[in-house]
Amino acid sequence: MDPNELEALFRDIGSDRVERKPSLADARRIQRAICAFANDLPGHQKPGVVFLGVNDDGTCAGLAITDEVLKRMADMRDDGQILTRPSMTVTRTRVAGCDVAVAIVEPALAPPIRLEGRVWVRVGPTTREASEQEERRLVERRRAADLPFDLTPVPTATQSDLDLDLFVREYLPAAISMEALQANNRSVESQMTALRFLALNGTPTVLGILVLGKDPSGFLPGAVVRFVRVTGTRLTDPIISQKTMSGPAATQLRVLDEVVRSNLSEAAVIEGAPQEDRRPDYPLEAIRQLAHNAVAHRNYAGTNAPIRFTWYADRIEIQSPGGPYGQVTRERFGAEGLVDYRNPHLSEALRVLGFVQKFGIGIPLAKRRLLENGNPPIEFEVESDAVPCTIRRHP
Repeated sequence: MDPNELEALFRDIGSDRVERKPSLADARRIQRAICAFANDLPGHQKPGVVFLGVNDDGTCAGLAITDEVLKRMADMRDDGQILTRPSMTVTRTRVAGCDVAVAIVEPALAPPIRLEGRVWVRVGPTTREASEQEERRLVERRRAADLPFDLTPVPTATQSDLDLDLFVREYLPAAISMEALQANNRSVESQMTALRFLALNGTPTVLGILVLGKDPSGFLPGAVVRFVRVTGTRLTDPIISQKTMSGPAATQLRVLDEVVRSNLSEAAVIEGAPQEDRRPDYPLEAIRQLAHNAVAHRNYAGTNAPIRFTWYADRIEIQSPGGPYGQVTRERFGAEGLVDYRNPHLSEALRVLGFVQKFGIGIPLAKRRLLENGNPPIEFEVESDAVPCTIRRHP
C-alpha cells in the first residue's frame, strides 16, 4: 500500500477500512476485523488495515513492535480459525510518529470468509456478525470466472448425487457455531450454497462432489486412493494386500488410516536404556500427514490418475497427481511455513472435519515425527506433474 494512503487511513478515525488496537490482548477482535475486511461488505475492492500499537483515538500506544509481535499477528490468520484464509501481509512501520505493526487484508475473491463458523462484516467503524441478508450479498458477489477449480460447477451432477444426511449430521455442526445454527431458519439447499457445495444455480460444485458426493469418482475418475502392499522392494513382487479407497474425501482418509494401522508393526529398539523402547517401523502421524496432503493438494483437473500408496518391504511411496503450485516452487518445496493451495476450499473442508489442525505444517510435522522415530528423512522427487515422496522404514 502507498505510504500516503496508509497515513491517510491512519488519520481517518471513522473509516470502515481501519481497525486500531493498542496491543494483542484482544486477539479475537483482531481476527474478527481480519475476517470482516476480507469479506469487504461495502464493496470497496480495496484492502482493510489493522494498526497494532494505536489507541482508538489515533494516539500512539507505545507498544514495542518485536518480531514476536509480528509473528503472533500473522498467526491470527493461520491458526485455522479463519476459513478460507484471506490474503494478508504483516509489516512493521512508522506512521504519524507511531511505531506500529500493520496487517493489510485484501478483499476475498470468494466470500463469505468465516471465523469459527461465523461471518463478520464491517459496518462503519465497527465489526459485527453478518445478517442473513448481508451474508447472501456476499454469496452472490462471487464471480464464477475467478473461482478455483474446487468451486467450479459439475454440470452433469445434481443435488441427488450428494449425501445430504452427511452434510446435516457431520459437516454443518462442525462448520457453523451452535448459536448460529439455532438461529438459522434456512433450507438445506441455502446452507449448502453458503458453504460452497452448490453453485448459485443449485448445481453441485467440485467441492460438493469431493466432500459430500455419494460416488465422487463417477464425476472425477481420479478421486480415489489406491493402496498396494508387496512382499519385496519392487512393484512386480507378489502382492500381500490391496485396496481402493473411494467415496467422500473424509471416508477415503479414514479408511486409509485403518489400512495403515493394520500394516504397521513395531520393533524392539534397545539403546543402552534399562527399559526396552518399542518403535513402529513408520510413525503413524507422519504417514497420516502425508496422506492428508496428497488428498488436499492433488490436481483433480485434467487427469484421471489416482493417488497411489505403495508399501514395500523397505519403504512407502506416495504419489499424488499435480506438481508444485503457486509460490511453492521446485526449489522451495517442503519449506516450513511455505504453503499455497490448488484446492483452497477442499483444504478448508478437511480442516472443518478435523483432518488439518493448522495450515502449512503437514510436511514439517511429518519430518519431525520421522526424526523422532529414528527413520531417515522424507525423500521428495518434485516433478512438473507429480510429487512422489518416499519414507523409509526404521532401520
